[in-house]
Amino acid sequence: MKASDIIAAAKARWDLRKAEFSGPRVRLWGTPALHLYGRLLLGDRVRLVSRPVPLELAVGVGATLEIGDRSFINYGGSISAMSSVSIGADATIGPHCLILDNDFHELDPGRRNEMPASRPVVLEQNVWLGARVIVLPGVRIGKNSAIGAGSVVTKDIPPDVVAAGVPARVIRKLSAD
Repeated sequence: MKASDIIAAAKARWDLRKAEFSGPRVRLWGTPALHLYGRLLLGDRVRLVSRPVPLELAVGVGATLEIGDRSFINYGGSISAMSSVSIGADATIGPHCLILDNDFHELDPGRRNEMPASRPVVLEQNVWLGARVIVLPGVRIGKNSAIGAGSVVTKDIPPDVVAAGVPARVIRKLSAD
């Protein structure tokens, strides 16, 4: 094992000491902004990049943020779980992505100080989010799907497709190879 890998593993264990690890090989580069009041579950071989821009992970009281085995999350993003965000194994999340299960305010002008109910977000196995993708509350992205850079995912995306746009829509199916 290279010295840089040993440092990244030790840094993960220290900086993410409030998390629950399912394996010994989690890696962390840089220093994330952590707001952990619920459960952060990290699968084996998860890789988190928090430089040059910090990665923000926020988990509310009683909430769960789960990141599956071998997933990669790039810098500058923000993942917020006020109830439940689940990222499946082998996911790749590009830089500056935003994933949240709550809008944090009502749309109605007279109720904007009220926090609405959370709606779980699920990224199934092997999902790829390009740079600056936004995933809104209540969305499920099917396994093996890819979301184009800059897209805003407002509704469920089926498995094995490429989706892009604002709002994201299916562009084409992926081959079953």
